[in-house]
Amino acid sequence: QVQLVESGGGLVQPGGSLRLSCAASGSILRIYPMGWYRPAPGKQREFVAGITGTGRTKYADSVKCRVTFSSDGDKNTYLQMNGLKPEDTDVYYCNAALDWSTLEPGDYWGQGTRVTVSS
Repeated sequence: QVQLVESGGGLVQPGGSLRLSCAASGSILRIYPMGWYRPAPGKQREFVAGITGTGRTKYADSVKCRVTFSSDGDKNTYLQMNGLKPEDTDVYYCNAALDWSTLEPGDYWGQGTRVTVSS
């Protein structure tokens, strides 16, 4: 079993930045690829960003060029979000062992961290 704990959410003004962190713990053979998701109409959750164990990244078009996903190579990943917009307001969930080809999430979720972009 694996546990994921997110942190770093909060209230920020439009144009501001936040850094979301996800710390994985527990015993699991494979936690990568890891990713971030957020709720979306008509979907359980929509893909935001993903990273493989070798550092390859993918981003949703809605956040591309504003977001950077990185890893310490072990069990900690970081989502740097810049140029935040009000439409980025949501709860962001960390996920482990997602399907890299389909971007469908894996079975492991964190509790979520709320990002609010407002003036």
